Amino acid sequence: MAEKRVLVIGSGVAGLSAALDLAAAGVEVDVVEQYEFAGGQGIRLSCKATETCVKCGACMAGDRLGRALKHPRIRLMTGSSIEATDRNGRFAFQIRRKPEFIDPSKCNACGICYKQCPAEGAIIQGTSGHHRPFFAISEKVCLYLKDKSCTACRDSCPMSAINLDAMKQTELTQADAVIVAAGFSTYRPYEKPYGYGVFPNVVTNQELEAILKRHGRVLRPSDHTEPGRIAFIQCVGSRDTKLGHLWCSTYCCGSALRLARLIGHRQPQIQTTLFYIDIQTFGRTIESYYKETKEKIRMIRSIPGDIYPSENKGLKMTYLDPMTADTLQEDFDLIVLSVAMMPPAGLEGILKMFHLDRIADGFLSLSEDTARQGIFAAGAVTGPMPLAEAAASGSKAAWQSICYLKTA
Repeated sequence: MAEKRVLVIGSGVAGLSAALDLAAAGVEVDVVEQYEFAGGQGIRLSCKATETCVKCGACMAGDRLGRALKHPRIRLMTGSSIEATDRNGRFAFQIRRKPEFIDPSKCNACGICYKQCPAEGAIIQGTSGHHRPFFAISEKVCLYLKDKSCTACRDSCPMSAINLDAMKQTELTQADAVIVAAGFSTYRPYEKPYGYGVFPNVVTNQELEAILKRHGRVLRPSDHTEPGRIAFIQCVGSRDTKLGHLWCSTYCCGSALRLARLIGHRQPQIQTTLFYIDIQTFGRTIESYYKETKEKIRMIRSIPGDIYPSENKGLKMTYLDPMTADTLQEDFDLIVLSVAMMPPAGLEGILKMFHLDRIADGFLSLSEDTARQGIFAAGAVTGPMPLAEAAASGSKAAWQSICYLKTA
């Protein structure tokens, strides 16, 4: 494998798993990540262990990211995108890298810039101890980058780590094979009758994960108080014929069950109700976990209709009683929408660049012909899957790439 190089698009669990396996085989790896922080969606998840580990997979991204950052054969390029590609034997790429406004060698993650910035969202905070620097500057929101009207972050930084005049960079690189591991995006349920984006205490499951990871417990976004009653609504945006989203997102049931158990363990005074179509038991342990969990939380086989505001920024939910077919109303303090996995943002550009196809649901489809060209795929870009399956998919793509490199 000497002098062989593979380009991996995406630094989530699948992309990092592929990169680590390739590097272990002696292959040089470039990992291109479009966002400022590596680790994909998995790095944002909270650990859901209660008395013991519950196999949620939240530690996978952090573990793989930490090992990838230390590996001499892996180069991780965050804030980067492929602008052009060509092939004359090897793949040739032109990669654009966003300006490095915060020097990772100087930043000590003190957070002063985050506190001093007057523009909400201009300073983006990382979610893992492996994120260096731990903060990034949004080109879309930063006031200095708009009209040079503010230098609060730069002026307050005790390490002089911030350069607001940094420029984007473009570099050329080559590769012998490509692995597309661009991950997924999540459905934004604005058109659903649940008040998402209108009522602050209606959040997605990813937003609940962020609350738990930051605070260690559930707090209402509206007033940072502890909710008394929480409702999970499953299959929001998936298994939905009106939207044309016929797929099951596979991870939502296990995630909601583990989140509900975690909340009950840390905040036993909170009453949790889960509304569902049916429970999909993907994975080896989820079925037994489901049997244990349904004895501890309230589960109603019904999908709610509408949500209305009630007193103290609470929420009133209507749903059909599955036993009597009566329409009922209940009050909740926080409602969590388990949203669908969707094809990743930017997939269209990747499809055009490598002349690839979609499957009917919009995810990436690869043929034997693309494999013969040295193009492989891994993870949720090919369809919804939980973290453990994404990791296995990354390892499979690495093995396919190694087989290809031996014969190319």
